[in-house]
Amino acid sequence: MIITRRHRNERIAAAIFVAVALVAVVVFIQWNKSEEEALRSDSRYIPKRETITPQILLLRDYVRIDTSNAEGVAKGARWLAAQLERIGVHAELIESTPGRWNVYARIRGKQRGGGLLLVNHIDVVGVKPAEWKQPPFEGKIHLNQLWGRGALDMKGIALCELFAMAAVQRRGTPGHDIAFLATAEEEQGSENGMKWLLAHRPELFEGLEYAISEGGVTEVIGERMTYFGIEVGSKQRMHLTLLAPQKQMLLDARMALEPYMTSHERARVLPEVRQFFRDVAATRIAFKESLSDIDRAIAEGKAWELPASYRDLLQNTMNVEMPQRGSDQWYMGLQMLNLPDELPKERASWLQQFVAPYGVSVRVDSEEGPVPSSRIDTPLMRTLAGEARAFYQVNAGSEILYASTSDCRFLRAHGMQCYGISPYLVDFSQSLTIHHADERIRLDWFMNGIDYFERSILSWSQRP
Repeated sequence: MIITRRHRNERIAAAIFVAVALVAVVVFIQWNKSEEEALRSDSRYIPKRETITPQILLLRDYVRIDTSNAEGVAKGARWLAAQLERIGVHAELIESTPGRWNVYARIRGKQRGGGLLLVNHIDVVGVKPAEWKQPPFEGKIHLNQLWGRGALDMKGIALCELFAMAAVQRRGTPGHDIAFLATAEEEQGSENGMKWLLAHRPELFEGLEYAISEGGVTEVIGERMTYFGIEVGSKQRMHLTLLAPQKQMLLDARMALEPYMTSHERARVLPEVRQFFRDVAATRIAFKESLSDIDRAIAEGKAWELPASYRDLLQNTMNVEMPQRGSDQWYMGLQMLNLPDELPKERASWLQQFVAPYGVSVRVDSEEGPVPSSRIDTPLMRTLAGEARAFYQVNAGSEILYASTSDCRFLRAHGMQCYGISPYLVDFSQSLTIHHADERIRLDWFMNGIDYFERSILSWSQRP
């Protein structure tokens, strides 16, 4: 009887232990899930106190316009034109193709030539609403952030430019012309946006020597900006299609091309890339020595220790898709990312010679380049960097984009000095939402960006 009771007590104790363990596991799983959710939403790192301003409400109104389609772009263009007219600046609506509307406005300066163009695009990429925590076109304000497609890319910058135009208009006649251009299409290649305007309305760009658009990078740790990067150039894209009668031919060609997708070509340092590396070296503890003297790093075989985003600026790279069956043959997409000074015809010729032994031919679908990078010794570059240092108390310098591009590439090819900036802080987690779900902008950072951009443009407008 004593033995039976002891066994029963042991069984009870074991059951209690198992129950407690199960509860602990459930609690841990729930806690871990909540922690992951908090990290994913960034709610724990963002001050909850919200100050709603007229500028924020205006951004909300703009984000609420679904400009992922032609009808929405037309509505967005009319809305922007109305805002410009409201501040006393006449706006012209320009239809590039049926249903695609661009917005242009210009404040005349005292001097001809040397003008500045503020560039943005109205269109946004599409959304899958089911993937969003907040409705993508509601402009909901939650946790000190405004959520919605286009909040970062690039309706926030567009409104910074609009408010700067208003500030210049209030101040009086600037030293040189300042123009505003919102294009109908950028996300799909700019055929009905900047490229069309340059080809069919060249008078819009007369007397404009400088431009500001998207593309800048702000590096943020916690609540503090550590680097203000002003984009002065980017790699150029080519879209090509490889064709063959058999799938295996394309697979063989793809295998041969695989080394060129990473780091296979001889490193080549462009002057603007060398300067960019020097500009960011101070904030790169692990790679400071190599970035400060990239030529020496290459000579000593250390350049390949750098992150891929830096290595890719030293050579041409490419992305190759997998083969697909067409109606009468197999095909495979290929994207080249070329250094800014490369000739696209030479790159296409090299590729054709490379894949020909595998029975593969090449079709060029689109090409860009060569495009010169913008100079870093111009008055506008000095103004943007100087105001960033004063306003944000941060190191400011150049930035070269290794994968993404903007409409600056077309303006540079047209002879203009174009600079890409992000006037406000965008941390890493927020940057990941561009072109993805849950795009959002910090309210206080947006307001800081408005102040910085107004200071920069007003300072620029006062130059003789």
